[in-house]
Amino acid sequence: MAVERAMEGRAGAAAVADVVTGEIVAAHALDLAAYRLARPGSTVKPFVLMTLLESGKLDASQRLLCRRPLRIADVRMDCAHPSSIVDLNAEEAIAYSCNSYFAGAATRLGGAELVQGLRRAGLDSATGLVKEEASGRIEMPRDRDMLQLEALGDRGIEVTALELLGAYRKLALQKRSGTGAEVDAAVFAGLEQSVGYGMAHGANVEGMKIAGKTGTAASRESAKTHGFFVGYAPAEKPEIVVVVYLDRGNGGDAASAARVVFVEFAKNRMTP
Repeated sequence: MAVERAMEGRAGAAAVADVVTGEIVAAHALDLAAYRLARPGSTVKPFVLMTLLESGKLDASQRLLCRRPLRIADVRMDCAHPSSIVDLNAEEAIAYSCNSYFAGAATRLGGAELVQGLRRAGLDSATGLVKEEASGRIEMPRDRDMLQLEALGDRGIEVTALELLGAYRKLALQKRSGTGAEVDAAVFAGLEQSVGYGMAHGANVEGMKIAGKTGTAASRESAKTHGFFVGYAPAEKPEIVVVVYLDRGNGGDAASAARVVFVEFAKNRMTP
């Protein structure tokens, strides 16, 4: 099974769901995916961007500078993308997962607006994908610093892998049906470019467009990082949505694990 191969030698969980039915069709350590709460890192950025765009507080074409070093409160949040990228529009900010872009743009939102956007995505509610599961936690930011860190998925929010799977399934359904708001086009394009050339390129499979996002964050208990990848394929009309959670590692590692699943999916689609 592709999911088991993808997770071989890795501590964590993975799940694959049918976009249309929501049924989980393959999984590894499903209990962990349903109960482990972890900071989601940059996987929340598409939902922050949708909140900004739909509220009219950000124009997708506006270019914002990437400022380094980036320190928010006592947390160093420098971007991982190449330093040659000095300014970005909304699509590029998703593709390159620019922390500076999102930290700056998020200050245009009030705390309640940010929390509402994250809750609308389903990041603090049970998905119904399994019979029993935990629910995430989203805090009301107490100040500007905490609002920025929450918008980066690094503080003030914890989710399960299944909640991320459910949130990205909603995106996939919007893409599939064409019901997504036109203003959100940059979100969907950015997710495709994230896998095409950006920070989630480790999940890329030649011959099939995939949309997805990585996330890396430190745990509350220690400085060690965990990683997420969550995305869907084919990007034009999604059929499956995949989440990978690695207890140790980063989002790039999780994307590489997800690639094993996408390769198998692409192979099966081509088989008569």
